[in-house]
Amino acid sequence: MSNVLSSNVGYPRIGGNREWKKELEKFWDGKITEEELLNNTKAIRLEGLKKQKEKGIDLIPVGDFSLYDHVLDTSVLFDVIPKRFQENADSRTPLETYFAIARGTKDAVASEMTKWFNTNYHYIVPEFNESKPTLKENRPLIFYKEAKEELGIEGKPVILGPITFIKLGKGYEEKEFPELVSEFQPLYIQLLQELKEAGVKWVQLDEPIFSTSLSETGLQQAKQVYEAIAKEVPGINVIIQTYFETVDAYEEIVNLPAAAIGLDFVHGNSLELLQKHGFPKDKYLAAGVIDGRNVWRHDLNEKLGLLESISRFVDKKSIIVQPSCSLLHVPVTKEVETALDPVIKDALSFADEKLAETAVLKRGLESEKESIKKEIEESITAIRTLNDSKYRKPIKGTAKINELKADRGLPFNERIVSQKEKLQLPLLPTTTIGSLPQTAEVRKQRLKWRKGEITDQEYEQYIKSEIEKWITIQEEIGLDVLVHGEFERTDMVEYFGEKLNGFLVTKFGWVQSYGSRCVKPPIIFGDVSFDQPMTVKESVYAQSLTNKRVKGMLTGPVTILNWSFARDDISRFDVLDQIAATLRSEIEELEKNGISIIQVDEPALREGLPLKEDKWKEYLDRAVHAFRLATASVENSTQIHTHMCYSDFEDIFEAIHALDADVISIETSRSHGELISAFEENTYDKEIGLGVYDIHSPRVPSTEEIKDNVTRALKTIPANQFWINPDCGLKTRKEEETIAALKNMVEAAKEVREAQLAAQTK
Repeated sequence: MSNVLSSNVGYPRIGGNREWKKELEKFWDGKITEEELLNNTKAIRLEGLKKQKEKGIDLIPVGDFSLYDHVLDTSVLFDVIPKRFQENADSRTPLETYFAIARGTKDAVASEMTKWFNTNYHYIVPEFNESKPTLKENRPLIFYKEAKEELGIEGKPVILGPITFIKLGKGYEEKEFPELVSEFQPLYIQLLQELKEAGVKWVQLDEPIFSTSLSETGLQQAKQVYEAIAKEVPGINVIIQTYFETVDAYEEIVNLPAAAIGLDFVHGNSLELLQKHGFPKDKYLAAGVIDGRNVWRHDLNEKLGLLESISRFVDKKSIIVQPSCSLLHVPVTKEVETALDPVIKDALSFADEKLAETAVLKRGLESEKESIKKEIEESITAIRTLNDSKYRKPIKGTAKINELKADRGLPFNERIVSQKEKLQLPLLPTTTIGSLPQTAEVRKQRLKWRKGEITDQEYEQYIKSEIEKWITIQEEIGLDVLVHGEFERTDMVEYFGEKLNGFLVTKFGWVQSYGSRCVKPPIIFGDVSFDQPMTVKESVYAQSLTNKRVKGMLTGPVTILNWSFARDDISRFDVLDQIAATLRSEIEELEKNGISIIQVDEPALREGLPLKEDKWKEYLDRAVHAFRLATASVENSTQIHTHMCYSDFEDIFEAIHALDADVISIETSRSHGELISAFEENTYDKEIGLGVYDIHSPRVPSTEEIKDNVTRALKTIPANQFWINPDCGLKTRKEEETIAALKNMVEAAKEVREAQLAAQTK
C-alpha cells in the first residue's frame, strides 16, 4: 500500500444515463419484477465501483448506493418502520414496505421528506416514536461482500452515523435524545462487529451534523457512542466523516476515538482550525480538498499547495486525499458531453473527473510535485483559457443592477385592496403550484422536436393543445386560479438556463433530487442577462382560453442560483443579483401582456441557508434583496406569489415576511401539518396558500382528509388570508390521480367555504 491513501466519500447512484431511475420506475409501474430490479440495479452499482477502482481510488465506498434514499436505508436497516406501514406488512415484501414509506400507499401517508442540509437532495425523515429498533439486516456487510466477491474490491462500508441519524429524525423530544443514542449504540456496535468479523478494514460513519451548531448534549453523546464503539470494536478503522462546512467544536470532534476524521477543506475554514489547534498524531486526516458540490475543474497546483499546508501539521502518511463530500451532488462524467465547446468542457470536472483529480493529488503528495507536472499544467491552462475567453467577458449593463429599486410602491395592506378589487376571487381561492402532469407523450414530443423530427411550429402547436386541454380540465374541476401547466419546460431551473445568457445546459448532467427524480442543474459560466421573453407566449395563450385568471410562472433568483452550478470566479451574490435583474425584465413583460398574478417560486430559499448561524444574516439579506429586486417594479394591483417546500420555516420566518410577496404557498401535508406551527407562533399579515395534500406520493387524498388539513390551519390563519393548493407542482404525477386529487381538493374547499360564509352570517 502506498504512503498516502486516496478515498471517495460517495459515488452517484443513478448511472451515466439515469439507468437507475428507469429501472425504479419500471418496477413501480409493474413492468419488471423485484428480482429484475435488484439484478439490474446491481449491474449499475458494480459499474460505479469498477470505475472508482480504475481511477486509482484506494478506499472505495460500498453501501453508499440506494434504491431511494440513504437515510431511509438506515431507518430500514434498524427496523425503524412507522406503525402505519407495520400494519399488513406480511402482505408486502420488505422492498415494497421500503417504497411504501417513501411514496405512501392508498391508506398510509408517506413519511415526511425534507432537504439534506443545504443541498437540493431530499431525504426521508426517520420516525422514532413508533418502533423498537433492532439490526434488521446488515446491508453494509452485504455490499462489502458483493464488491469483494464480484470485483476483488476491499470496500469501505459507508453508514450514516448515529448522531446525525437521530438528529435528522422526529418523534422524540430533545431531552430524550441521550436515551435514543443509548438505544442505538449497541446496534451500531453489533453492525460494526459483524463487519470486522467479515474482514472489513475501513468503515466510514457519516456525521455531517457535526458541521452544524451541535449542542453540548450532542457533543457528549457523540463522545459516549464513539468511545463505546472504540472499546467494543477495536481493530476496525473508523472514519468519522464530516462535510459541507467546518466543524464548530473542532477540538472535541478531532479527538473523538476513531482511526480517522474526515474534514471539508473546501467549505468553511478547516485549514485555519488545523493551523490553530493542530491534529492528533495517532489519527488519519481524511482531507476533503476536491469540491464535491460544484463542477469546475481544480487548479491542481493550488490544491497540492493546500495539501502541503495540511502536511505541515499532519504527517503525509496520515493524510487521506478525497473529495469534500459524496459525489452524489454532481453528474457522473463530462465525457459524454460531446456538444460542449471544448473551452468550457475542458474547465469542467464531474464525478469521474474529480476522482481522477483526487488520484493525481495523492501521487503528487506522496512523491514530488514534478511527478504530476503535466496534469498541473493542463489544469491551469484549462482554467486560464476559460477565464480569457469570450464566455467570461463582462456584459454591458450588469454594473447598473445596484441602481434598481427593490421596493413595491405601497405596503401590502394597501395594495391588497386593489388586488382584491381587480381579481374578484372567492373566499379560500383554489389553485395549483404551477406544473401539471408531463406524460410520456409530452416527453416524447419534446424529444422528437429536439431531434429535429418535428418542426418548431408542430411542437408549438402540440404544446398549445396540451395547454388548451388542461385549461378545460381545470375549469371543469372548478379551480379559481389556473395555470398553463409548463408543458414546454423540462425542469423549473433547466428551462431558464436554456433561455438566459451566461448559462449552459448539459445533455447528460443529471443528479438525484429525491426518489427517482433527477434534475439537470444548468451551469453558469459567465455574466447572466436577459435576451427575450421566456414565459410570456404560453401564459398569454392560456389566458386567452379562459375568463378565469391564469398565473404567470417563474422560478425565483435564489432557486435558480442554488439549483445551478454557479461560476466560481466571482461572488455568488453578484451572480444572484444578475439573475434577479433578468427575472425583473420577464415579470415586466408578463404584466405588460395582461398577466395580473405572477408566481416567483423560491423552494430553495431555506435550503441555501448556511449551516453556520453567524452566516445567516448576510445570506438572507441578499436573498430577500434579490427577490424584491426581481418583483418590485410591478403595479400595486398585480399580485406576486411565491412558493416554498419542505423547509423548517421557523428559521427564516422574518425573511419570508421581508420578501413582501402578496401570497406565499408552502408545503404542510408531507410534514403532517407540523409546519403550520410556524404560523401559529408568528404573526403573518399577508396571504398564505397551505399545501393540503402531498404530490410526491401517488395516493389520492380524500375530501375529508383535505378538509381536516384546511380546518386545522384555519384555527390559526384567517379565512380571508387563506388559499388552498397542493404541496408542490404536479409534473411527476399521472393525469388520472391528479384530476381525482384536485377534484377532492376543490370539493373540500367548497365545503369549508360554505361553512365559513354561514358562520359569518350568523
